[in-house]
Amino acid sequence: MTIENAERASPTTKAWLRPLCEVGPIVAFFVANGRWDIYAGTAVFIVATMIALPAYRWIAGKWPLMPLVSGFFVLTFGALTLFLHDDLFIKLKPTIVNTLFGVILMGGLLFGKSLLQPLLDGAFRLTDRGWRLLTWRWCGFFFVLAIVNEVVWRSFSTETWIASKLAVSLPLTFLFGLAQIPLIRRHWADDSTENVEPSEPSKISDL
Repeated sequence: MTIENAERASPTTKAWLRPLCEVGPIVAFFVANGRWDIYAGTAVFIVATMIALPAYRWIAGKWPLMPLVSGFFVLTFGALTLFLHDDLFIKLKPTIVNTLFGVILMGGLLFGKSLLQPLLDGAFRLTDRGWRLLTWRWCGFFFVLAIVNEVVWRSFSTETWIASKLAVSLPLTFLFGLAQIPLIRRHWADDSTENVEPSEPSKISDL
């Protein structure tokens, strides 16, 4: 067994550890806020993120881009929240991160690149058309998440905003991911279809 293989988690471990790394810091933030306040929750969020990022590295054998970018903003805006004792910064973090991801994906598409493909690290094998459609969908969804975050933190209490992370944002993301299964199946690439483009232009209904 090589060192690289030893560093990677087994498939069984990946199945439960990756979701734990994604949801764990948010759940820790939610619990700490309920027990103490948003500043204690932010501190716990920072610590949990610092644990989750190396765990991602251990699972995949490399640093995954999206969790790394999100983790950077958690650490930056979390530190500003604690240092300035102003919860505005931690509330703005989801807006900025989701907008950034949406802009990056849209920019790639405008230059003829589907940046979602390397971000997903080979999880799917789609045709070029499939990657474009899936990228447009996730691009729009990131903007929706940013808008939802802005509406909630500006219109409701801090407690409601925190609850929305578990009650709204996470379920929406899960359901949106499930809704992409038909598109993924429709545009799955095999040896005969990979990189073969249809002659007709994309239809709005395909999105």
